[in-house]
Amino acid sequence: MTLKELIRKVFFVEIVKGMALTLSRFFTKPVTRRYPKEKRSIAIGFRGLHALVRNPATGDAKCVGCGLCAAICPSRCINVYTSEGSEHQKVVDRYEVEVLRCVFCALCVEACPYGAIALTPHYEYADYSRDAIYMTKERLLENWDKYMGEDGARYFDTFWNPKDAHYKTPKGQAMFKGRIIGGFSG
Repeated sequence: MTLKELIRKVFFVEIVKGMALTLSRFFTKPVTRRYPKEKRSIAIGFRGLHALVRNPATGDAKCVGCGLCAAICPSRCINVYTSEGSEHQKVVDRYEVEVLRCVFCALCVEACPYGAIALTPHYEYADYSRDAIYMTKERLLENWDKYMGEDGARYFDTFWNPKDAHYKTPKGQAMFKGRIIGGFSG
């Protein structure tokens, strides 16, 4: 044992350093939150509870029942039941989400070509029964009204892609001029 190590052991240098660090934390602001009392502000785009987007013109769901959301869902928690309408269009009879199976990857939101499903910023939905968390079409529409509403329209307009403008040919893009390729002339 060297003299330096002996002095450190006799004067408890490490213990004094540790106590000084502990004492310094008494006077700093804590980094933890007192959760139920202090709620965190959620940014738009948070992956919380599911919602079906309501069409502002009709007041019904925007979903057309294409089933892309259910097809891409890795946890198979989305079920879409459709029937044929009077004008041979698809009518969504039931749209169900088993929230307890969902992994909140948001692939369903990305896959939907109509922007008909969204994940709301609401994250406090614990319950004692599974039925209370099993989302039906009506509950999903209520979620849209409760947790997204006007912010939901702004969310899709501001943050969601792709938009029609993204499918146009950018200026300066090299193209074959004067030739028709696959029905398209540039």
